[in-house]
Parts: sequence; structure tokens; C-alpha cells
Amino acid sequence: MDDHLGWLFARQRFGVRPGLERVRALLARLGDPQQSFRVVLVGGTNGKGSTAATLAAMLSADGRRVGLFTSPHLTRFTERFRVDGQELPEATVAAALARLRPVAEELEATFFEIVTVLGALLFAQAGTEVAVMEVGLGGRLDATNALEPVLSVITTVDLDHTEVLGHTLEAIAAEKAGILRAGLPAVTGVDMTLLPILQGRGADLWALGWHVGLQIQSFGWDGSELSLSLPRQTLSLHTPLMGEHGARNAALAAAAAFRLGASREAIRKGAAAVSWPGRLEVLPGPGGRIILDGAHNPAGARALADTLRGLGVGRLPVVFGAAGDKDIGGVAQALRPLASHVILTRSALSPRAADLAALAELFPDVPVSRTSGPAQALAALAGLGEPLALVCGSLYLIGEVRPLLLGEATEGRERWQ
Repeated sequence: MDDHLGWLFARQRFGVRPGLERVRALLARLGDPQQSFRVVLVGGTNGKGSTAATLAAMLSADGRRVGLFTSPHLTRFTERFRVDGQELPEATVAAALARLRPVAEELEATFFEIVTVLGALLFAQAGTEVAVMEVGLGGRLDATNALEPVLSVITTVDLDHTEVLGHTLEAIAAEKAGILRAGLPAVTGVDMTLLPILQGRGADLWALGWHVGLQIQSFGWDGSELSLSLPRQTLSLHTPLMGEHGARNAALAAAAAFRLGASREAIRKGAAAVSWPGRLEVLPGPGGRIILDGAHNPAGARALADTLRGLGVGRLPVVFGAAGDKDIGGVAQALRPLASHVILTRSALSPRAADLAALAELFPDVPVSRTSGPAQALAALAGLGEPLALVCGSLYLIGEVRPLLLGEATEGRERWQ
């Protein structure tokens, strides 16, 4: 596995080359494995992963064999490929990657193109009936869009990856709408002002707040109780996902599962069972509890801040690190009112990590400490002696802090994607 995984991770440095030709060619050379199962694409700016994980849990509870493809991974590469909630064994992933490698080298496929096709190959070999695939960047030209979906989900549209997707919400919505298919079912939670852009693709689209009514009763740290009004149906369920954004993601998954024919009981069971690490996850830490959240853009940071205020959390220490190519100013603006003290750090494995001096300028009215890496940040946090703290920013940072808290190992490879 190490040799093939090292080769694959080295391809991250070639970056992203939007387009579907190489993916389609790679799939064809491998016998089009994606044709052996049904595909659901889950795109959007934020909430893709939790929505995809919840939908997969619901479909599994309905008795189907379900593949779940997500990215990026937190700690282990194999996290990206799950069947009925279980990571596929490392040996299985290694064997499929070895089969794929020579064709990928010949076609000069990129990292994410290879990973997407690897997921399709693994899910076909595992005999899945349906694969829930989280879209990577955008939608229209994302590698996952080479797989033809039977249903598509677009969670939200906010400003992120603007250098690739465009600098307006309308431009980004148009890119994400590329995963929709004319005449086929789709569900979305986008702002109503952007709905006409999605409707222009001709999909049979249900929108949260229009076709799908939603009432949320928060149970704080224990998640929320949802009441959904679907066309000719009502549905109640509990989700452990916290905050209004977590509840909306669960509702989107429920609407999608309903449209795919899942039973009401399966939808309820899957919603209650879902787990999504690194996103509003609470773990024991130095001196008390630590909240982990991979909020890496302004919209995600605002949702995090709103949720913590709704939970009655006051000012607390914040460990923060981010990728330098993100709108870190917008993220910091959302976090500043939460922070009693900011401990700045950087992912040890991500060359994209922002410079600490640049981060420090974003917190002018808060005490700031700088640390060289995640372990040093946790040590500084322990020295503050606070019972509750927050670690947020880059998912790569969360992926390094989490195993330190749990006593687990990391892969120790550079992370770009």
C-alpha cells in the first residue's frame, strides 16, 4: 500500500485540472465499473459530507448495500471509501489502486480523478447497489460528475474556491448545478434567490423551504428533532447533528432518501445513527472538553459561531489554523466574538497552511499565542486550564489534532487535497 499510496499522494502537487475527459477514459479502460451500481451525487459549498453520510446511513438502514465516497479524509486515506458504514480494508484499497495505477499514469490523471475512479472500482467490487458520492470542487467539471446520477443533492451555495468557480454566488451556483440532470430527481437547500439557476437545468427539483417544509426543535448538544412536510407526506426524525445547519443537512438527506424509495423507519433509523467526525465533535482534551470543527470558509465559521451561541457557549480559547488560499479574514471575523484567547498553529502536513504572522493580524483585540504545530497548540491549551475549548479552521488541522486527542497514529503524508 505504501508504495502506491506514496505515488498517489505525490500527484497532489499537479493540482486540479477541471474536466471530465480523463475520468471517463479511465473508467472506460477499467470496464466502466460505475455502471454496476446507482449513483447519488452530493454537492454544495458546505454540509456535503454530513449530508452524504446521513443519506448513506438511511439507505443502509433500508436494507441496501451502500457505498459512501467522501473527501478529504481526516486521518486515514481509507476513510474515503465506506461500504455500509465500514471503511474498506487497506489491502483491498491497495489492490484496486495497483490495478488502476498504470492506466492512470498513461492518461496523466490527477489525484482526485484517480481517487474518484478508485471509489467506483471499489464499490463495484464490493457489490454495492448504490453509491453516495460527495462532489469535490464545484460540480460541472468535478471528476465525480463523470458518474451519471439517479439523484443529485446541492446543499448550499456560498463563496469558496472563487478563483476556480467564480466570484459571485450566481456563478458558483451555475457550476454546482452541473451535477443536476434534466428530468431526474434532485433536492437542494440553497437560498431561494439562487433557485432559478438550479431550476434552469430541468431537474425534478425539491427545495428546502418550498417543496419541503422543515420545523426544528433543538436539543442542544444532543442534536435536533425534525418535522418534515414532504409532498403528500410528513416525517419526524432525530439527528445527532448539532445546529440549524446540521438539522438542514439531515433534512436534505431525508428528502433524498424518501425520493429514492427508502421507508420512513429506515430514514428515522439512519438519521439517528449517523456519525460525522471532526464537525462539531466533542472529545476529551487537556483540562476538559475540546470541540473540533473543520469550518474553513466564512459561511462555515458563521454557522459554527451561531451554533455555539445557541448552545450557550460563552467566550472560550480557540486553536486556529487555516489554509492560506482561503478567505481567512472572513473566517476570523466570525470567530473573534467567540475567542477569549487564540492559539495559532499550522498543520504539520499541509504545505497550504497559512503563515502565523498573517493570521495574528486578524485577531487584533484578542490575546494571541503562536505555536509551531498541533501538539504544541494542545500543550499551550492545557496551560490555560479552561474546561472547554474550540479547535477549528482547516480540516487538515482537525485531522492532525483528532488523533493526538485519541492516541491514534496519522499517515504522516503531505496533504494538499
